[in-house]
Amino acid sequence: MTLEEIRGQENSMANTDRVQSAGAALEELLVAAKKQEYLTVGVYESAKVMNVDPDSVAFCVLATDEEYECDIALQIHFTLIQAFCFDNDINVVRVNDIERLADLVGADGTGEPKDAHCILVTSPSANPWKDPALDKLGLFCEESRSVYDWVPTITLPER
Repeated sequence: MTLEEIRGQENSMANTDRVQSAGAALEELLVAAKKQEYLTVGVYESAKVMNVDPDSVAFCVLATDEEYECDIALQIHFTLIQAFCFDNDINVVRVNDIERLADLVGADGTGEPKDAHCILVTSPSANPWKDPALDKLGLFCEESRSVYDWVPTITLPER
């Protein structure tokens, strides 16, 4: 085994730990933001918030699974949302477990699961909300961008 192979294995293990830690931080952030009513759930609802008050958006989560990977309209929405986030210095991540995300953000008033394809964590401009999990995720996104991973994928912890 060469030195490069050993370093590659070490980096792979460190990256796995980093992604798992980010997954736990994301879950913690979503639960805390839901309690504070700082979540906007749904592609169209998120677009409205971004259009009306972009300064209130603190973090963006885009979610899909195999069923929706070929949905061209959804992919176009994701591209536009990502571009908006990049232009406004909003950290954005992807999650491949939309069912788990839907469980975390709950159901709408009718009891139907919410459209969890896009979730925004917002913070009122007058009273900015600070959360340690938001700081951890910001650092995770910054580290990911430093290795040219512009929209990192996070795996949520299993339940």
